[in-house]
Amino acid sequence: MNFSHSSHSSHSSPMKRTFIAVSVEPGNELREAIASLKSGLRSESIKWVDISNMHITLAFIGNTDETAVNNVRAMLENSFSGFGEIRFSLNGLGVFKSFNDPKVIFAGIENTDKLVVSHEIVKEGLEVIDIKIENRLFSPHLTIGRIKELKDIGHFQKIIKQFARIPFQTVIINEIVYFESVLLPSGPVYKPITGISLI
Repeated sequence: MNFSHSSHSSHSSPMKRTFIAVSVEPGNELREAIASLKSGLRSESIKWVDISNMHITLAFIGNTDETAVNNVRAMLENSFSGFGEIRFSLNGLGVFKSFNDPKVIFAGIENTDKLVVSHEIVKEGLEVIDIKIENRLFSPHLTIGRIKELKDIGHFQKIIKQFARIPFQTVIINEIVYFESVLLPSGPVYKPITGISLI
């Protein structure tokens, strides 16, 4: 008798949307800058990132089944235990796509060497376990808000320019976090699946 079809029954575990990141705790200067942006741009349509959700993504994986989740966890533990702390500076605010057609407000990052190395290690580690991620240039940044629509671009540019050169804080990262992104009507919630200590 052939029971092979039963192993693919509907009891398979649900997919998770996952990504690998480092969490960033905004200090006072950055919090004040964000509060000032929110107040100066309150009439604009901008989706602000929750202060407690701030992170720098090293790799977005997307839909991941349970086996792959376990493989990623093991890969991160093998790759990063004893890696040592990651240190960088948050410096000034900028925008992506362009200054005249801004879509994302971010805090710039300086001294990105170890972040870039971490991204490379993650990418290579994922390839070994057969997970391909988008092959685009890694440019580390901390997303502050996503712009839906601007009524007054001139006013927006003026406010962003005030913060273009302000050094905010030094960040010391002691762990890499493997997150699940749960999409709720109120916005995404990021649940840590596991944290890998770097020290």
